[in-house]
Amino acid sequence: MSEAMLTVKDLNVAYGGVQAVRGISLEVRAGEITALLGANGAGKSSTLLAIVGSVKPGSGRVTFEGQDITAQPPEALIKKGIAMIPEGARVFARQSVEQNLHLGAYIVRDQAVYRQRLQQVYALFPRLQERREQLAGTMSGGERQMLAIGRALMSGPRLLLIDEPSLGLSPLLVEQVFDALAELNRQHGLSVLLVEQNMAQALEVAARAYVMQSGRIAIEGTAAELAASDEVRKAYLGM
Repeated sequence: MSEAMLTVKDLNVAYGGVQAVRGISLEVRAGEITALLGANGAGKSSTLLAIVGSVKPGSGRVTFEGQDITAQPPEALIKKGIAMIPEGARVFARQSVEQNLHLGAYIVRDQAVYRQRLQQVYALFPRLQERREQLAGTMSGGERQMLAIGRALMSGPRLLLIDEPSLGLSPLLVEQVFDALAELNRQHGLSVLLVEQNMAQALEVAARAYVMQSGRIAIEGTAAELAASDEVRKAYLGM
């Protein structure tokens, strides 16, 4: 069994008087895709934002490769090997595809490493190479999601956190994005924490999963166990 790369312990997050996350614990193992699932408002995004330091948790601890990173700013985490793709595939709309990718590599000083990563991104998403001079703001939602993933990969992360990659995409594009995540995990050993409402799709690529409900972990287990569970199928997968 792989050792834990990221560990979240007893995490609490509140906004004003609203408790969004209630004492949850989870882990992402090295070389695995782990899914954090649940309906809108379950507390998934709040958990992710607390992990990367965009929101300060009320209590709890986050460790990465044995080092306490609780409430460290996002820019410090990039240097440690953690990349975050927020919900909505945010890209620099007035910059070209290649300029966006270049901005994702701002911590990379070695030009040979930069060129190698650029070619890896283009091999993963040929459409980005075809449109490398196109302004990002003129691209489709699916293309922007590919660009957001590609930009995050340019920093050379060992752990990728991605929030709702299927949001607003057609089923075909959702499949392409999830195929790319599976390929990154399989070919490059990239560890992924995938936050998703689309549970059926997420369980196809994940090794393990947690289901959140009202700020708590309601169910956890392997993806196969959750996909086969009558409780999960009825309550969360709509089957």
